[in-house]
Amino acid sequence: MRGRFLQTPEAVAGTAILVLLAIMALAAPLLFHGDPLRIAGQALVPPFQDWSLPLGTDRLGRDVLAELFHGARTSLVVGLAAAAASLAVGAVVGTLAGFAGGLADEALMRLTDAFQTVPGFLLALAFVSIVGPSLSVVVIAIALSAWTGPARIARAEVLSIRERDFVAGARVVGMHPLEIAFREVLPNALPPVLALSSIIVAQAILIEAALSFLGLGDPNRVTWGGMVAEGRTVLRTAPFLSIVPGIALVVTVLGVYLAGEGAIESAAVRKGLS
Repeated sequence: MRGRFLQTPEAVAGTAILVLLAIMALAAPLLFHGDPLRIAGQALVPPFQDWSLPLGTDRLGRDVLAELFHGARTSLVVGLAAAAASLAVGAVVGTLAGFAGGLADEALMRLTDAFQTVPGFLLALAFVSIVGPSLSVVVIAIALSAWTGPARIARAEVLSIRERDFVAGARVVGMHPLEIAFREVLPNALPPVLALSSIIVAQAILIEAALSFLGLGDPNRVTWGGMVAEGRTVLRTAPFLSIVPGIALVVTVLGVYLAGEGAIESAAVRKGLS
């Protein structure tokens, strides 16, 4: 499957971008020691004028390149953590609803409907505003806004799997219903659910950036959204302060989507061959 995945141009481009993001995130503490928000030079040094500060400095004299690298760490952590949390919650809720049926299914689906009536960003915004900004709160807020899609897909898959012969066999040998649901049914229902991971990662990165732009990100971490907001105050005189992190956001989200499309295409080819 890896060979087929790397044969698609979308996957190659997306993987290259994500590898670059991972390298930036891992190299950030090695290349830029200490606090990335410390003063590194004069304020508003333009890019490529001082090679010790390749991307210049912001209005407080902080190194833009150091902030960019450390911002990659925040985007990577938020994207992966929020996707993992939302997929886990959605898979559990969807499995319980689809396998149990009846009143449990009805109650869980109405709960899912209730969460879907509120736009994801507004839900995350309200949650962070009430609880307070921190990285863990942002991850939880994004997960709360993104678990409904995986839940519905998991439920649909479980409904089609729960009457198969191997499930009936597990009932005959006396396995507990929860054991059947999570050991026998859920693993077979996961592939379509995991296909949503790239969308959720991209969504999480954008929501985190938007929250940081509004001043609701973790104040102790560098974020690309916060960099864009910081550059907005000097947009006329130093547009690079917003353009650089803005480009980083666009390229990262594009890479996630391309890698996801490549994975879906390769999986479809594999399914067709099998």
